[in-house]
Amino acid sequence: MRSVSLAAVFLLTSLTTANTSEAASFNCDSQTLQPDEKMICDNRALNDADVKMVTTFDLLSGPLAMGSRGTLQDEQTAWLKKRQACGADAACIKGAYDERLKGLDETYKRINRPL
Repeated sequence: MRSVSLAAVFLLTSLTTANTSEAASFNCDSQTLQPDEKMICDNRALNDADVKMVTTFDLLSGPLAMGSRGTLQDEQTAWLKKRQACGADAACIKGAYDERLKGLDETYKRINRPL
């Protein structure tokens, strides 16, 4: 199994956030955006956090075994509901991203241990 360093994740994230018009993990031009999604589209820092989170999530999903991958996806679904509950509160959304990124970092540390 190849090891993915967090430095590589952050480098990839910084490269993908250069153009934020479509950087969020959802379509910012959609007419059906939720209040949290509108705030993320309108706020560069939140948009960048979204890209960082989804990039990290996608990179972690690949090397996980099926059971662990399902758990990670369930955690993501629960987290999305929590973020959506923030509505348009930017501080709440930022806190949700900080918490999720910390959780993903802990998952990375668990799977990046030598055998």
